[in-house]
Amino acid sequence: MRVWPGTPYPLGATWDGAGVNFALFSENATKVELCLFGTQKGEKETARIAITEQTDQIWHIYLPEVRPGQLYGYRVHGPYDPNNGHRFNPNKLLLDPYAKSIAGTIQWSDALFGYEMGNPDDDLSYDERDSSKGIPKCVVLDPAFSWDDDSPPLIPWHKSIIYELHVKGYTARHPDVPREMSGTFAGLKCPAVLEYLKSLGITAVELMPVHQLVADKQLVDRGLTNYWGYNSIGFFAPDARYSSTGVNGQQVKEFKTLVKALHREGIEVILDVVYNHTAEGNQMGPTLCFRGIDNAAYYRLLANDRRYYVDYTGTGNSLDMTHPRVLQIIMDSLRYWVLEMHVDGFRFDLASALARELHEVDRLGAFFDIIHQDPVISQVKLIAEPWDLGEGGYQVGNFPVLWAEWNGMYRDTVRRFWRGDRGQVSDLAYRLTGSSDLYEHGGRLPYASINFVTAHDGFTLRDLVSYNEKHNEDNGEDGKDGTDDNLSWNCGVEGPTDDSEILALRARLQRNYLATLMLSQGVQMLLAGDEIGRTQQGNNNAYCQDNDISWLDWKLDQPRLELLSFTKQVIRIFNRHPVLQRRNFFQGRKILVSEVKDLTWFRADGKEMTEEDWNDPEIRCSGLRLAGDAIEEVDARGNRIVDDTLLILLNAQYIPISFILPAHRPKMRWELLLDTREATGKRQHRLMRGGNTYELVDRSLALLRLRRRGGVVGNSDN
Repeated sequence: MRVWPGTPYPLGATWDGAGVNFALFSENATKVELCLFGTQKGEKETARIAITEQTDQIWHIYLPEVRPGQLYGYRVHGPYDPNNGHRFNPNKLLLDPYAKSIAGTIQWSDALFGYEMGNPDDDLSYDERDSSKGIPKCVVLDPAFSWDDDSPPLIPWHKSIIYELHVKGYTARHPDVPREMSGTFAGLKCPAVLEYLKSLGITAVELMPVHQLVADKQLVDRGLTNYWGYNSIGFFAPDARYSSTGVNGQQVKEFKTLVKALHREGIEVILDVVYNHTAEGNQMGPTLCFRGIDNAAYYRLLANDRRYYVDYTGTGNSLDMTHPRVLQIIMDSLRYWVLEMHVDGFRFDLASALARELHEVDRLGAFFDIIHQDPVISQVKLIAEPWDLGEGGYQVGNFPVLWAEWNGMYRDTVRRFWRGDRGQVSDLAYRLTGSSDLYEHGGRLPYASINFVTAHDGFTLRDLVSYNEKHNEDNGEDGKDGTDDNLSWNCGVEGPTDDSEILALRARLQRNYLATLMLSQGVQMLLAGDEIGRTQQGNNNAYCQDNDISWLDWKLDQPRLELLSFTKQVIRIFNRHPVLQRRNFFQGRKILVSEVKDLTWFRADGKEMTEEDWNDPEIRCSGLRLAGDAIEEVDARGNRIVDDTLLILLNAQYIPISFILPAHRPKMRWELLLDTREATGKRQHRLMRGGNTYELVDRSLALLRLRRRGGVVGNSDN
């Protein structure tokens, strides 16, 4: 086979139409070998080529006879000296960190570990077995794809509703998805799925990790798997498990086709990405990629004992964000997914770990500086999970401008309020109006708050109102895994019940949470399945359950259909009322058209809240008036958009409340839009004067809007 020197850039395997350039970074290696394999799964190594060219610590070679579809990997030589941070072992075939496609999954055996399993010296020993049989192979990719006229939907932050879903779990049991497409990228673009997403009214899907992942050995040994996927090994490669068409590059085209289909429906694609650690774990983990290529460069090691890893993530390792090549691979990966795969944004798992320069979380760390200066990445949606497991890792409210954050304080406050906890009304006021206490001081806007009540990690919404304790027995960890989740609802009865009052209460609580979420300022995030009452049978940490526990059940009975109808209604209300989509925080100033303050809080007697009221721990009922400009327009889809003044009434008490509606301009009346006491939220329309009483049942929410006297009561929100 002919061998040419090649070039150090771009990193990875690059097909140029005539041959393939291979480039691999390793700072401390003494020798690098490129290994080629047959084109079919299980075929043996066909060639091993020493790479002799090295430029700026990048080993490179060009093979004019190699074509797309070629399977390959690397063997990297160097010192095996764990005490000094080096774990080179050329007996272990290694994945290319820049591989765009990876064929197959890990087949676990002791040969995948760089040390002798069971040796008294543990990871200080050296294993000479060849690991190539159990390692997936990298695939040379032809990136050609017909995007046609695809363009990003560019949904403004303040109009966004994010829908968090798992690629497999969403369609694994969907009756209208062909079996061969179930649980795949192709399954998500089936007409029935696209129509459902569009009819729901969401603007973006946030896909749980789709980077090539590794199912941990300890899980596989117990008959489980890493279902959620927060265990990446390939930052450029869509996971082969989500492909219905093949794994020798076909999964890349399948993913692109999904993005193209979602964009056609006006739906953005946000990826949940895991750059804080890799699947290789701690010093006892396998040698799959980064560890064998250059352990001391890629990973954060203890300064006083480089045998061990710094662990801010609870997974055994943390990538070294102080190393320029680590920053480079993350930035190259992000650009690739935007430019080549056309995604619209990213949610960064345990993002605080990415901000750590020395030990403390650095709000203006190199990672953020680079992103803010990047002409590509700075233009897409950036969402942080603003915590990690290290000291000082909880950083809600502390990320820079351009970033939105999962607002954990929103989740906790809203749960506490609807549970009936004392002293929540003051915090709730901040959470419902965009959390200005967290974000305004840094020059950020309401969209910085990603509001959510439930997410993949924790109870589903139905389980939140049905279980007092987690039930994670199937995870095989004696119930010690998962959070205690003490913010669940104490209904007194756990699990299924035939008691009609209990069932009615649980259904109303679900509607309360959904309505509160969609009527809050900021960006709303809905967990897939919450709109149809999905249950995990009380498991609040289903990360390892690739089965019916995690998969959505699409057999909808009447209560679940009613909840879906309610969800669609409240999303329509959000989409059609600009006062719920403010770009800026409320200022407490008068709106000229309505002649009232932009935001006013009321007690149940119809009078404005006082400072004494805000400090009263027993207040569990309040109302907020959001003043609009009464401007009417029609959006691109022909929907009537009305900037009405809205009134949200919340009663978390265990008894009904007679709420006196605030008096307003003489010729205006309040019209009821929504009441969570009803299964679908709909009640008979009626107009009420200010000063009239509205009866709120216990633990319920109602929404009203201001209408002119004698005006036609429309049904645009129902």
